[in-house]
Amino acid sequence: MLRKNNSNNAGRRLGGFFSLPLAMAMLILGASIPASALTTNEVNIMVDSYSKAFYAVKGENGYFKNEQTGGTVDFWKEAEEIETVLDAYEWTSNAAYKTMITSLLNGFKKSNGATWSTNIYNDDCMWASIAFARGYLDTGNARFRTVAKANFDMVYARAWDDQLGGGLWWTTQKTTKNACVNGPGAIAAYLLYRCLGDSAYLTKAGQIYDWERTNLFVAETGKIFDAERTKGMPHGGATTYNQGTFIGAANYLGRTNDAMLAADYTMRRMSTDGILPQYGQTGNNSGFNAIFIRWLVPFMKDRGLQGRYQSWLRQNADAAWNVRRTSDNLSWCQWREQTPLGTNLCSWGCISSVESLLAVFPAQTTSPK
Repeated sequence: MLRKNNSNNAGRRLGGFFSLPLAMAMLILGASIPASALTTNEVNIMVDSYSKAFYAVKGENGYFKNEQTGGTVDFWKEAEEIETVLDAYEWTSNAAYKTMITSLLNGFKKSNGATWSTNIYNDDCMWASIAFARGYLDTGNARFRTVAKANFDMVYARAWDDQLGGGLWWTTQKTTKNACVNGPGAIAAYLLYRCLGDSAYLTKAGQIYDWERTNLFVAETGKIFDAERTKGMPHGGATTYNQGTFIGAANYLGRTNDAMLAADYTMRRMSTDGILPQYGQTGNNSGFNAIFIRWLVPFMKDRGLQGRYQSWLRQNADAAWNVRRTSDNLSWCQWREQTPLGTNLCSWGCISSVESLLAVFPAQTTSPK
């Protein structure tokens, strides 16, 4: 997976840690739980512990700390962590999350500006565009829609061309077109279609998706290769990041069979004993499983496929819960190994555990179709 150590926000400090003891937890109260080893209390503990460890605000602006001891998370990782809050709201309908969504997007805009043309990474900008578009759909704040549109348009103008048959370039250096920008690009375009009702964005979503499908998707298996490079280099292996965004775009565009192939490949060929891949705690890949879960869950619900995927999601959520460290109830991303004591954990390295429990809790349990 082509990623980088993004340090665009290394010097950013909003200051003032604010613990939100129940904001992330109160969504749990009063709802019913499908049969699982997890209980309301356990999901409650996990999301609340993450919030207390990593969420902070100054005034009306929120942000996520990079690690327990401080700092601020990188540009694209922050956009992804904000998406977990968006998921929590959309999957539970708890109004408490609207305050967090608004605070976090305002904080992101304050720190990074309303346009991100100085960021050479087109995938970063697409991720943040997704977060702002979803923020508009969830809160109705038109400023979020404006930011999402302006930055998608900026990236599309500099990244799409006819070389390699179309597709979006990963960076402004134009050395590779890959899944990590085209999957999110197709999702961002579709969300803008929903935000604006402009069919031009639906067309762009389909074109971006079709390029990724033609060049990186293996129809026989459901595997998504990482990249199409200009100098004959290998494609690169599959990651849960790319599998997830392909599923999300395919679901939005009604390509159900493609999405199912990609989901099944991840479940059956990328998992070990049913558990999603282990990625390093401090690397770019640490939160990849959260991204996969983010897009699998709505696909599963939209298509009535709970019978196919729900027990597997529960298995991963149970694993994430079981490896937590009881001193602070934080759980890292390596679900076959105990979260180490005395380690200064990163918010990105813990986000997949939060996402996994949120995905299990609100899920419906219906018969497979």
